[in-house]
Order: sequence, then C-alpha cells, then structure tokens
Amino acid sequence: MRIIVYGLGAVGGIVAAALVRSGTEVIAIARGRMLEAMRAGGLRLRTPEVDDTVTVTTVAHPAEIAFRPDDAILLCMKTQDTLPALEALRDAGVTDQPVFCMQNGVANEAMALRLFPRVHGVTVMMPATYLTPGEVITYALPQFGMFDIGRYPQGADADDHALAERLRAANFAAFVKPAVMASKYGKLLLNLGNISGAAFATGTDDTALRKALRAEGAAVFAAAGIACEDVSDSDPRRNIHSRHGDVPGAPAMTNSTLQSLLKGSAVETDWLNGEIALLGRKHGVPTPLNDALIALSVRMRREGLAPGSLDLAAFLADQASNRVTTVAPTD
Repeated sequence: MRIIVYGLGAVGGIVAAALVRSGTEVIAIARGRMLEAMRAGGLRLRTPEVDDTVTVTTVAHPAEIAFRPDDAILLCMKTQDTLPALEALRDAGVTDQPVFCMQNGVANEAMALRLFPRVHGVTVMMPATYLTPGEVITYALPQFGMFDIGRYPQGADADDHALAERLRAANFAAFVKPAVMASKYGKLLLNLGNISGAAFATGTDDTALRKALRAEGAAVFAAAGIACEDVSDSDPRRNIHSRHGDVPGAPAMTNSTLQSLLKGSAVETDWLNGEIALLGRKHGVPTPLNDALIALSVRMRREGLAPGSLDLAAFLADQASNRVTTVAPTD
C-alpha cells in the first residue's frame, strides 16, 4: 500500500512524516509555502519525544502522480477545499482506490462518495499545530495521535485494517470501527467551540459556551436519529495512547480554526457549527448559539478582525439582548 497524503497542514504533515519514518512509501500533495519549505529542507516533525526532519516526496497537484491500484488516498484538507480536491483526483485518473477522509466534520465522506466508490471515515484525535512552513507539531504521547477508521457510511473492510496497520507501525493508535461516523459525530461536538477559541481573547473561560454549543448539537442529533460516540477526554483510550505533553520550545497548542486565522486562511466554521445549523433547520430544532458563532466567523472575515480580539462577555450580552428583543410583546 502506497499512501497519498493530500493536504499538508498539521494532520497531513504529521501523518506523512510519521509514515515516512516508519518505512511506508508516501507521496504528499502540498501547496504554497509548505510545498516550498518541504522541497527546500524537508519536513520537520516535533513531538514531546521526537524532533526529526524527513524527506517526503512532494508534488503540487494530483496530475503529477501516476496513480497505482494499491494507492490509498488520505484527504487532510479543510472541508471547504474538499470538492475541488476530489475533482482533481478524478481528473488525474483516480477511479476505485480507497479514499480516507481524515478530516473534521461529517460532510466530506458524502462528497467523496459521489465521485468514488470506496470511501472511509477517519476520526482524528491528535493535538496538532502547523504555523511554520516545513514544520508540524503534535503534543501527544506516547503515540503521535489516535484515529478511528471505518467504511462510509458503515462497516469495515481490508482497506481499513491495512491503513490501521500502517498507522500503528508509524506510532499512532488506530482502531477499526464499523460505526465510524458515530465517532466522527462525537468529534464534531468537540469542534463546535473552535471558533470561540479563535475569536475571544487568550485565557477567556468559554467552558459554559462550549457546553451550550454541544447541548444544541446533541439535541439536533437526537431529533435526527444520529448516533454519537463520546471521544472527549473521558474516552479511556486517550489516557493510554494520546496524553498531552510539552514540546520543548514549541508554541502553545491552538485549535485548527485559530491556526487558519493566524495563517490568513479560510476557516471551516460553516462545516462544523454549520452542520448543527443545517440539521436544526431540517428537524425543527433551534440552534441560536451555533448560528451566532457562524455569523461571528463571517464578521471576523468580512471586517478583518484579529484572532482573539473579541470579548466573550459582550458577545453573550448581545445574544441575550437579541433573545429578549425576539420574544418581546408588541402592541
């Protein structure tokens, strides 16, 4: 099995570097400053226990790859970039090679299944950072991260087991789960607070807001009949396989939405909180907080607001005022 890693951000970069270190044949598809940095000096992997620079075969576009039947393709880009990436793969000659959606959110798998017959979901549980071109960081130990893997929409096959074996050899914890989407919906709940962590000042206690966002998500899942598995810190596997550690000289851990804003990239709030809004509208469940945070991400982009520049108390007061205005009686 040759691995094609499409998208070299934090997750894709760590996976590509770790697989190369373990002896797996890898081709990475990167762009921009990351592509330039990797071609110039390789890819540096930093963890609490490892600091290693590896050479990864890297191209700028799928058309540069002569795809083989034994290739497995890992999608590691943000959801807003998934559809053009899938179209590029198809145009480059990909037909029935397995496609693994190693991404947050739950919309990528359905997009992939429109174009390719063998689609798999992967739940990513890895505290990862990519801010410097040519360098990726995972704060996890003793293993670099943890993944649940399964066929979409359900089931498991030889491709899942083969990828899990390669990932385990590369120092990841990998579990084959026939109901992988329940795991991915559980991860989605955890990601609903990403935009909060990006918008409000560093050190802000947004625990109550995150809890309320997850409650809205759980309510729409219940209305839609969607199974959801807890993959939070209470998952006992995390303490065994993926504890948080310190990386010497590394910046503090940040979520993927904040990293996107710091790099000037688009954010995936529409595909995280937006999934809750979509399901709420379909099933008649109000989702005012998730709606408000989607609007906040749009405002930040439109007005060019700096990450961490907003005040949580003011945001919550505004939401309370809106609710009062909405229900106020009229003559």
